[in-house]
Amino acid sequence: MTKDFLYRFISKHKLTVLATVSGDNIPQTALVGFAITPDLEIIFDTVTTSRKYKNLLRNPAISFVIGWDSEQTVQYEGTAKIPTDTELEKLSPYYFKAFPDGINRKENWKDLVYFYVKPKWIRYSDFDTNTIEEIEL
Repeated sequence: MTKDFLYRFISKHKLTVLATVSGDNIPQTALVGFAITPDLEIIFDTVTTSRKYKNLLRNPAISFVIGWDSEQTVQYEGTAKIPTDTELEKLSPYYFKAFPDGINRKENWKDLVYFYVKPKWIRYSDFDTNTIEEIEL
């Protein structure tokens, strides 16, 4: 499993299930739109009133499940961070390519915030071929 393989697989998807942990240590999940960079960084947006926003400020540990068609998935774990202006400038073209309407949200939603995640651990599974591969980054 190569970085390029993971990028190609993940970039086929625009939605992911995201998991965070509440202040009471209760797991919480949400379906979110996301984009991936060739360096396997994930970027997504949310609003400051969302549970995920509050959870990630308290505990930036995050995980995703990406893909489920044809019994192929990626499990992805990392640490979420609010990007600096320079980081957002680098990451936003990937997001806006996947979600052109995101430009309108960025310009008009006052409570919109972005997070990005660098992977720490990734598992690719293809249950049709009994393939499971993991990498730690």
